[in-house]
Amino acid sequence: MTPASQQTTAGIGLNRPLAVLAAVTFFMENLDGTIIATAAPAIAADLGTQPVAINAAMTSYLVTLAVGIPVSGWLTDRFGARRVFLIAIALFTLASLLCAVSVNLPMLCLVRILQGVGGSMMVPVGRLVVLRNTAKKDLLAATAYLTWPALLAPVIAPTLGGWLSSYASWHWIFLINIPIGIACFIAAVRLVHDRPAASVPPLDWIGFLLCGGSLAALLLGMERIGDGRRGVDLAVSIALLIIAFALGVLCWRGLRRRPNPLLDLTAMRVPTFRVVNSSGMVYRMAISAAPFLLPLMFQIGYGWSAARAGLFVMALFAGNVMIKPATSPLIRRFGFRTVVVGSSLGGALVFAACGLITADSPTWLIVGLLFASGVFRSIGFSGYNSLQFADIEIDQMADANTLSSTIQQIAAGLGVAFGALILRGADQLLVSAAPDAGPQAGFQIAFFVLALIMLYPVLEGVFGLHRHAGHEVAHGH
Repeated sequence: MTPASQQTTAGIGLNRPLAVLAAVTFFMENLDGTIIATAAPAIAADLGTQPVAINAAMTSYLVTLAVGIPVSGWLTDRFGARRVFLIAIALFTLASLLCAVSVNLPMLCLVRILQGVGGSMMVPVGRLVVLRNTAKKDLLAATAYLTWPALLAPVIAPTLGGWLSSYASWHWIFLINIPIGIACFIAAVRLVHDRPAASVPPLDWIGFLLCGGSLAALLLGMERIGDGRRGVDLAVSIALLIIAFALGVLCWRGLRRRPNPLLDLTAMRVPTFRVVNSSGMVYRMAISAAPFLLPLMFQIGYGWSAARAGLFVMALFAGNVMIKPATSPLIRRFGFRTVVVGSSLGGALVFAACGLITADSPTWLIVGLLFASGVFRSIGFSGYNSLQFADIEIDQMADANTLSSTIQQIAAGLGVAFGALILRGADQLLVSAAPDAGPQAGFQIAFFVLALIMLYPVLEGVFGLHRHAGHEVAHGH
């Protein structure tokens, strides 16, 4: 695709207000992906349905995000980043209000889809605006702003959702977005100035339908298989995954052959971008599964209260936040490859340790492991997010950003479903192999599996990245 504007270049420096604006919109989008999970009983009681049915509102939002992100690049070129970003913020904010006033589950799911449409444009376009207005030497600092929402939102969402539904009302889960959205809209009017491209090819409708259908079928199939709380028809789930694979193959072949594809795969020829996004997808899936598994392990496996479980998970949040000022200096001191590999290996060791602890383990040990998990998570996200655009030229930035955003959303969307799938498989294995195992045994197996999976980004980082990868970004040259 053609860059949306020739007036912005990657040589302006770091626009901190713009980076903060994008980060806040990211935070809203990430938070709303999982925040309703702990509020499901309260929402269900108010809407006259079962708590498990509220899962449909989560899935509809995540699927819409995954389907909508690939087209965001074309919309940006066609209508300009400024216009698309403003519409996205307004749509997300309006949908949040409609979520709060929903009177039944079908209405909630419909407006969650509308909210997902806004989020699917808000996140990639916001990041693109920042990247286009940031010099390579300031890319590491800019990425630090864009990384914290993905780190913090999944961790604090369960605690915040439970607190709001218990002490205020579940409606506030969505109402808190309204003042934030209004403030972001006003800020965007003042800060975002990108214009449409002079010439934009027609939208690749075939690619959009194939890509969207594949992503929707993949997320729905994984979610259904991983959901052991209801009688899931395994045949339907497998059929969805087969459909996802078939449409994905057709989409991939079409993207490589059509002259103006929905997703331009040219950036995959850049070694750092290719390695970071292939190994980074696996990394993000494993990392995203942890905040889902930990509260469940504490409540179901250990028999703790929701409040105590949420308090312990905040140690993960503390690790994320406290190490954040040191992530850039670490990258400058040791280089991207060492940081990416080290954070993945450290994450694998922490997951393995989480599989060994029990309800009787010392409090300091559990808190220490969660804190360490947050530290490695923060370092890893910063490394991956900064390195992926290190060797991308400004005229490739729009296409690379759209492709990267799509991959990241798939990983985030699959993370919870993947964690649930591992847990369900572990539980079924224990039923036949160790029927007397305690309730925490399935969680222990799940964390051991996550530890093994984390070795893939370790190996790909060691063998796929040059030792001086991202040197220009790391040292600000």
